[in-house]
Amino acid sequence: MRYRVGMYGGSFNPLHLGHVDCILQAASLCEQLYIVLSIGYCRDEIDWRVRYRWLYQLTRHIGNVTIVTLEDSAPTKAAYTEDYWMADAQTVNEKIGCPIDVVFCGSDYGKDSFWNVCYPESQLHVFPRNEISSTEIRKNPYTHWDWLPNVVRPYYVKKVLLIGGESTGKSTLTINLAHRFNTNYIDEAGRDISERSGTDLLMLSEDFTEILLQHKLNEIKAVERSNCVLFMDTDALVTQFYMNFLNDPQIEKNKALSDAIDVLNRFDLILFLEPDVAFVQDGDRSPVIAADRKKYSEQIKTLLCSHGRKFICVEGDYLKRYETAVYAVNQMLMINKETDDREEK
Repeated sequence: MRYRVGMYGGSFNPLHLGHVDCILQAASLCEQLYIVLSIGYCRDEIDWRVRYRWLYQLTRHIGNVTIVTLEDSAPTKAAYTEDYWMADAQTVNEKIGCPIDVVFCGSDYGKDSFWNVCYPESQLHVFPRNEISSTEIRKNPYTHWDWLPNVVRPYYVKKVLLIGGESTGKSTLTINLAHRFNTNYIDEAGRDISERSGTDLLMLSEDFTEILLQHKLNEIKAVERSNCVLFMDTDALVTQFYMNFLNDPQIEKNKALSDAIDVLNRFDLILFLEPDVAFVQDGDRSPVIAADRKKYSEQIKTLLCSHGRKFICVEGDYLKRYETAVYAVNQMLMINKETDDREEK
């Protein structure tokens, strides 16, 4: 049976593949489907504009889906009782503007839910509940990653920054970690740009500007393709360090840009690699820094601290660095904790 007007609602906090399946089925059963996005302004929810975009990206190709919003001030979902229902149902009716032939909902809502009680004239179509819920996903999205649609995943991607002085193994460890966690990474954007004159000693001021902007753009694009975590080699503050070290002729302008990008940056974990491994001269590394690695490493640390960045120091041989980094990332994702909890049970 094909209905003229249908409605499917929820908070989609977050949207998961169970929701996706229901939405796609409901859209195929109606001439017009209205998705009602519930917004609890007094509850700790994902920004409703983010959730709206998820729904729009998911359904924009279909053609018969319209998204409407429903706001309430209940402090918790449990507190969203019948005191709110009738007024909110009237709000939904006004936004849709025509009779609702069918109300779709999951079997977890039950016959006493808002969707059934407030629309007695509409047929109730119940989709069987799948084994996942938004509540379970919120507890740890990374153990339920397969249930997150591609449009949702970037919201949850953790960003791990690897930072430190020259020849501390940043680039290699960044790639190793990306392989270990089956995800992607972004290189240091300045590697090629800094050699346009054959040496970083002759860099132009606009080179630093390009490095800062390119690195941020690379990050934005990489997040869309990442699997739980994105590993990043170097950031705007390290670029700021090199602007000072290499005497950028327009350092004040680029410093302002660096500071602005740093305000925008969000890192879930920063790994600072100590200069306690052998220095390897690959042809473009500074002999000045090589002569006093500890001094310049501390300068980078001071710069990080002055911008409120907290970090974990990683030291020892390359194996120890790898093991320390893997452990820190697992702790961040709570993978080890989840495993320990299961073993205790």
